[in-house]
Amino acid sequence: MLQKQINKQFGVYEKGSTIKQELLAGCISFFTIVYIIAVNSSILADTGIPIEAAVWATILTSVAGCLIMGFWANAPLILVPGMGVNVMFAYTFVQSMGLTWQEALAVVFLSGVLFIIVASTRLSKILAKSIPSSLKDAISVGLGLFLALIGLEKSQIIVKGEHSLIALGDIGSLEVIAFLLTLIIALVLFLRNVPANLLITIFAGTMIAWMFGLIDMSGIQASGIGVGSGLGEYGEVFAALSFERIATLTFWIATFSLTMVLVFENIGLVSGQVQQAEQPEKYDSAFRVTSVSTMLSSVFGSSPTVSTVETAAGITAGGRTGITSIVTGLLFLLSIFFIPFVTIIPGSAIAPILIIIGGLMLQNIKNINLQDLSEGFPAFLIIIMIPFSYSIADGIAFGFIAYPLAKLVVGKPSQVSLPLYIIAGLFLVNFILHGI
Repeated sequence: MLQKQINKQFGVYEKGSTIKQELLAGCISFFTIVYIIAVNSSILADTGIPIEAAVWATILTSVAGCLIMGFWANAPLILVPGMGVNVMFAYTFVQSMGLTWQEALAVVFLSGVLFIIVASTRLSKILAKSIPSSLKDAISVGLGLFLALIGLEKSQIIVKGEHSLIALGDIGSLEVIAFLLTLIIALVLFLRNVPANLLITIFAGTMIAWMFGLIDMSGIQASGIGVGSGLGEYGEVFAALSFERIATLTFWIATFSLTMVLVFENIGLVSGQVQQAEQPEKYDSAFRVTSVSTMLSSVFGSSPTVSTVETAAGITAGGRTGITSIVTGLLFLLSIFFIPFVTIIPGSAIAPILIIIGGLMLQNIKNINLQDLSEGFPAFLIIIMIPFSYSIADGIAFGFIAYPLAKLVVGKPSQVSLPLYIIAGLFLVNFILHGI
């Protein structure tokens, strides 16, 4: 009887799936993406959010995103805090632009509101057509390099140089040796396509760091296993948005930049994933759910969610309905019991994950026509300026300003859409105002 009700609500058999297949796909999705708890929490902690509160925020944001996707859109897409936008949140908005993490959460909230407007109107199709693919791919590549740079810094193999901006760290230090061993394990597991390879990497890297005496286990011994760990700290993070600087240009530049990244990244991700699941009709509802989840993530105290690339693992395993994402969300909820273990994971265990994901994002460079300099050079500026300026927003700005200029120089102004001219003009005005 229960199976009939589930099938009626989610249309399991109509989608060519079974309940058992959906449950398995949900479990596989969870184990391929659960590493995000440790990685995203570590990045959020760099903004000043207490690490255990960051873990709570990451878990609850993931639970909400997956459950909403499953029940509302009935699609097997997994929504968790996204790699790239979490870096933008922590290192661009907070560390570079000077916003507090509370103000950055407000930026996420307003970006979510704008995202909802875009996803619910014709604006999504207009924007998707107005931005050339070379710039979209360049953003992914630039984010990949930025993630890799963050990973190298967390591993301490790259440090601030005495006579240069960066330099090679102490190869003989225990922290670097632990990282290198973990990186080797990560590459072997990844190249061999071992299931849950990133999760295994984090576990192995943590054990290596523990054997090297780099981890303090006293926190686990004191708190044990339980849902209460860090709950007090999380109470100060939940719904802690601050709109004090909403009237400043910095606040709105951050909001504008984040909205653009979220819209264009999710247009590509959601479109590709519903196609893979052979359900293109689910695009509109899944895209709207993604926008709502973005807004909710700010309330939970996290950087924005995206339809993660690891969704492909669950779809490949046969996931075709929202049951897949619901199972993944419930497993995230159970992970609350293991928060003390997540908080001891060292940077040497997380860094290889950032580097590998960065490497995967680098693959988009093959889609950029580098032979045509009017396309290739603006893309090149985005790619190098995102990591070198330590700002995703500024990196995007350089490329978006350069693209119309390049097309004007080569006599092809008609290849630039009106919305892109407007966006480039806004970015240029921002630079001028900062210069003044």
